[in-house]
Amino acid sequence: MELTYRKAEAADAQRIAELFREMLQTIYHTEDVEDYEEGYLDNFFSKDREDLIYVAQWGEEVVAYLSVQVYRKEGYIYLDDLSVTGAYRSRGIGTKLIRMAETYAKDIGIVPIVFHVDKSNERAHELYKRLGYQDNEDQGDRMRMVKETEV
Repeated sequence: MELTYRKAEAADAQRIAELFREMLQTIYHTEDVEDYEEGYLDNFFSKDREDLIYVAQWGEEVVAYLSVQVYRKEGYIYLDDLSVTGAYRSRGIGTKLIRMAETYAKDIGIVPIVFHVDKSNERAHELYKRLGYQDNEDQGDRMRMVKETEV
């Protein structure tokens, strides 16, 4: 078996929600985390929106995802949630998902790409820096990071 990558479908919503909880539990070191609001993920599966989620899949199991929100009016792409389940970390999966989002941004002609990273999530912060994202604004518990790309 090998990893495959694709655009998420509505059938992936439950697994994406599980990965979201796992991400928050890892960042905040607690089991007591909140779920997505009811219906939130539906926005990513609407055919009339540019927002989407990319997933990495091992066999039948979704092991990672990255949500991509398009703010066309404001002129940027926002990478919201990136989660790789524990057993699959440090294999380049997050990097691949981010690169897919960067390609998507180029394809639809929007730059820059924006991330927020919790300051306590040092691994993620270092990953984003290695991928060319720069600290843009200190926002207390988190850092806004930006990468300018060419269209």
